[in-house]
Parts: sequence; C-alpha cells; structure tokens
Amino acid sequence: MKNTEQTSYTGKEVFIGIDVHKKSYSVVARCDREVVKKWTTVASPKELSQQMQKYFSGATIHSVYEAGFSGFALHRELVRHGIDNIVVHAASIEIAANDRVKTDKRDAQKMAALLEAGRLRGNRIPSEQEEQRRMLTRTRQQLVEERTAIKNKIRMKFHQLGLIEYDENRPMSHKLVKELLGGTDSSEFRIVIQAYWNIWKKLDEEICNLAGAIKEQAKTDPLDATYRWAPGVGPLSARILAPELGDMSQFNNERQLFSYTGLTPWEYSSGENIRRGHISRQGNSRLRAILVESAWRAIQKDRALGEFFERLYPRTGKKRAIVAVARKLIGRIRAAFHNQVNYQMEYRNSKALTA
Repeated sequence: MKNTEQTSYTGKEVFIGIDVHKKSYSVVARCDREVVKKWTTVASPKELSQQMQKYFSGATIHSVYEAGFSGFALHRELVRHGIDNIVVHAASIEIAANDRVKTDKRDAQKMAALLEAGRLRGNRIPSEQEEQRRMLTRTRQQLVEERTAIKNKIRMKFHQLGLIEYDENRPMSHKLVKELLGGTDSSEFRIVIQAYWNIWKKLDEEICNLAGAIKEQAKTDPLDATYRWAPGVGPLSARILAPELGDMSQFNNERQLFSYTGLTPWEYSSGENIRRGHISRQGNSRLRAILVESAWRAIQKDRALGEFFERLYPRTGKKRAIVAVARKLIGRIRAAFHNQVNYQMEYRNSKALTA
C-alpha cells in the first residue's frame, strides 16, 4: 500500500468506497488498480470530504456509498467539495458465491473496486426540497405500519387468554376491542389492553393530522394534477409519487426510470443467451408497491392496459403481468410529463403492446 503523504496524485483518478455507520466511516481508496489507502474516521461528512481532498490533492476523486439510514447529507457534502460521488442500492453490490465474509473494510474495498471498474450505477438523488416534501407520506406510512403492529399485538393478547375464537376473521377495530373486553373481569388484562389501545388511538390522531397536511401539500404542488390524471392513481398515490419521482421528464429514458423504481427484470447474460426473471427489486420499494397497486386499478379504467394484461397473464402469471402493466403505466406518465400533456387513455402503438 502506498504512502499517500509522499505520493503525488495530481492528474490521476482515485476511486473511494465508503462503508457508512452511525458513528464512523470505513474508507478504502484505489488508484491505478491497487489499494492505496485504508482508514476509519468519525461519521462527519465535512471531515471526510476534507480528508479525501488532503490525501489525494490534485486528483479527480470518485466515491461511492450504499443508500441507507444516513440519507444524502454525506453525498451533498462530498459534491460541495468537488468530489464525484454516487449513492447505490445495497443489492447492486456484486457478491461472489464463495465470498460470504462481511466486514466494514471489505465492503468499502469491494465498492471501490467496482467503482473503478465502472460497474456501479448511482441512484437518482432527490433535491433537499423533494426529500422534505416526501417526509409527510413516508411518515404516514410508518405510522400506519406501527398501528397495524399494535392491532396485531392486541389480537394476540386476546388469543393468549382464549377470549377470541380461532375462526374470528373480523379486522381488529375499536368496536371489536370493546366487545372482546366484555368477556373478561381481569383488571390486569384490561390495563394491558388499554395501554395498547391508547397508543392505537393516538396513532389514529396523528395519521389523521398527517392526512390533512398531505392534502394541503397537494394544493401547492404543480405536479399533482399530472399524476392524478393517470388511471389508478388516487389522491394518496399521487402524493407518494410526486415527491418521490418529481417531474419524470428528468429521466432520460424509460430504462432509467424502471431501474429507479425497481421494476427492471433481473437479467443474466452468457454469450448469446439472455435470461430474464423476476424484477430486480433494487429500486424504491415504496414506489414499487404503489405502482403495482395503481396498476391493478388502472386495468379496470384504461381499456388498452386491460387488454394488455389479459393477453399477457395466461403465459406469465398474474403477478408478472401486473408488473409489466405497472412499467407501462409509469412509462406513460413519464411521457405525459415529457410532452407536457395529460395521460393518454387507451393509448396504443405496436411498441407499447409488445410483451
């Protein structure tokens, strides 16, 4: 490994992999196809940026880290310091079948090597405004998931004391909780259920507050109308898609869009043989879920999409067919943005209806 204090990097390219943790960064740098420096530093975007510039003065610096809890603050700081950084999905990091050892430095080294080889493609980075605007729908979804978990815990408590029949399939509701509590005199059990119930009621309140804020946000978003015009996209779906995808004309092509949403089929190529399988799932899972949900509604409203689904699913199965519809749906919404028109219902051409 070279001594970076004595080596000149002027005019060279340096490729750096960063393994991000809450309190520290593990960093590995490569130049001319060899590792030239490894180090660990505190999780400070500004300090890391300054270190990279100091160690590799005069070089063109490329860096990469995996998307995760840390968001994009590190990315923005690196870019501000003139560093060419990308953020990648964890699933895009190649893993050899016989390489299952995972350490921070190995992860950073692997990212640096793949970056130097040109085998990594960065995710789209949202603007700070987009990131802030989408916090409403993301937080609402998190609270809905927490509420579902609370409901399940209440149901399990009733099962624990045999207060709910094995074939009871009514969804857990406030009315059902009150009814089931009538079957026990246990003060301890009532206290436990009431504790969960209070959390549930508070979550209801906060979800309602967020719904109001989301509705107000829609009034000031010029993108909302274009999303709402598409079949299958309701008010809440539009509020998820608009901050997550923004003006979709920014995507250079549909392939780039499909990759970002995780709707690109997995592909294995060997020689002249190409095999395609399930979707890669490397994109935004929230987007993927809402697009598939919207696609199910869209085939009922857009006759061309419905006919496409009916022709496709007998040979692919309904799950794969609806993913294909979701790709077509989001592609047409992108076209609406690109052409500055409303979504074209029952749009047909030979390319569009090719499976």
